[in-house]
Amino acid sequence: MSISTTVVTTTESRPITLINTHVQPFKTQAFVNRSGKGEFIEVSDASLKGKWSVLIFMPAAFTFNCPTEIEDAADHYAEFQKAGAEVYIITTDTHFSHKVWHETSPAVGKAKFPLIGDPTHQLTNAFGVHIPEEGLALRGTFIINPDGMIKTAEIHSNEIARDVGETLRKLKAAQYTASHPGEVCPAKWKEGEKTLAPSLDLVGKI
Repeated sequence: MSISTTVVTTTESRPITLINTHVQPFKTQAFVNRSGKGEFIEVSDASLKGKWSVLIFMPAAFTFNCPTEIEDAADHYAEFQKAGAEVYIITTDTHFSHKVWHETSPAVGKAKFPLIGDPTHQLTNAFGVHIPEEGLALRGTFIINPDGMIKTAEIHSNEIARDVGETLRKLKAAQYTASHPGEVCPAKWKEGEKTLAPSLDLVGKI
């Protein structure tokens, strides 16, 4: 199966315009298996309120790079939970497909977070990752704060899988700056390291 990497210019939302905007209203279904017994659940914009959320868009179920990313997310899931965040995987398949995918793929079977179905393309359009010619999604990653506001937006060409550990690092940076107004996290910042406090005295000294 070949996954195209063509990005088509449309009037849909684009990540650059989404930063510091609120997630648009939506409602859809997901499959989740947290304790060995899977179930279908409803996920909506209200589900994202009150905690940090990480939305990870992928092209399609039963593909090739996608299971490696889900396995990576599963390996880091305890750390996301410790940080008070939920992870959501989103493809344009149905939640029924996600159930079978979870049951048949050794990598996807490790996931204890929701696998959201977006067959109507409501979410992929809202986040600017929809590929109209194929009905698939680009690899988009979005970090949402507890108020439902988008704080980071990143899109990869579909042949390039992501490092979920780097997403976790960015989540912690977003959380730190949210609770420490006036501070910024420099390049490669990790939890516990020094930050910067922009000021007149600091100009030209870095």
